[in-house]
Amino acid sequence: METLLTIVLFIVLLSVIIIVHECGHLIAAKAFGVYCQEFSIGMGPKLFSKKGKETEFSIRAVPFGGFVAMAGDTDNDLETKVDTNDIPYERTLPGISRIKRIIIMLAGIIMNAVLALVIVAMVILASGTYAKSPAAVVGDVMSGSPAEIAGLKAGDEIIEARYDELNISIEPTSFEDFMTFTYGHDEDVLTIVYMRDGKVAETELTKVYMEDVGQMQYGIYAGESEVIDVNILNCWGCAIDYLAYATRSIFMALGQLFVGQGLENLSGPVGVFEVTSQAVSQGFSSYLLLIGLLSLNVGIFNALPLPILDGGRVLILLIEAIIRRPLNEKVVNGLMYASMIIILGLFVFVTYQDITRFF
Repeated sequence: METLLTIVLFIVLLSVIIIVHECGHLIAAKAFGVYCQEFSIGMGPKLFSKKGKETEFSIRAVPFGGFVAMAGDTDNDLETKVDTNDIPYERTLPGISRIKRIIIMLAGIIMNAVLALVIVAMVILASGTYAKSPAAVVGDVMSGSPAEIAGLKAGDEIIEARYDELNISIEPTSFEDFMTFTYGHDEDVLTIVYMRDGKVAETELTKVYMEDVGQMQYGIYAGESEVIDVNILNCWGCAIDYLAYATRSIFMALGQLFVGQGLENLSGPVGVFEVTSQAVSQGFSSYLLLIGLLSLNVGIFNALPLPILDGGRVLILLIEAIIRRPLNEKVVNGLMYASMIIILGLFVFVTYQDITRFF
């Protein structure tokens, strides 16, 4: 019964995120008069469909992804193509200005961000308090730890943290940024640039296994968190602070992927299902928070400059605006297929990792 409930809530989670994203595209397209033939949740064969005044609303067999079939949208072979013979040119994508097309492409990403903001704000409001991450300052150091041996002391302000051998660095704005950056680097040498009494210095340290906590650690503790009493007015600011940290963490992870780090931490549908199971077991607030965070992740993922994604299509439109002419159709199709192969390859890779971890 518990597994069945998790499956249902997993499908609900995916559906909510997809529906909100595609609703963004649909609302923007209709606002600009673009003919939308189909609004689909999922991909593959149709399971259910209902015709509206103009648009057909359908549910398809594969619950990953969705689309809005817009007149004149010929870039994506995974979507239904609209016959434009009887549709006025001004009601097609090529028939409206580039700025309007850009808004349509960005609308899904914006809706994902709005969903994340609303959910996180409501969860924080329900909790009654919000603990803001302390500044990137050493609160204390563990006795006998690498941090103590390296000479770090309470009150040292962390200006920069970097792994020279990996060519990655960060200027943390909070202690959580610092912790996220150093997560998983058990054997890499960390260089910390810090300020003490107005003077800048730097030191190197490597994690060691600390018996007291049973983990590989540097032995650096955070300072006191600022605890805020939450109400209907300030919950939005708290949610923005929380999502800003989550966004920095996502981009930090993406940056590390470009240098070949953190591939083992990627997850696909199987991993998301496992996380959903954990969130459900922790209560409804945890489940809602997961929806919000995944919505943010989906929005950021769609903003990546791959032509098959919204961000890539915006990039193509911007290039066309600069050169004042459409890109060669063969070039665009080639970029679409190449990015499709990248996405499918990533999907296979993360699914394999998820299954390997699961068993």
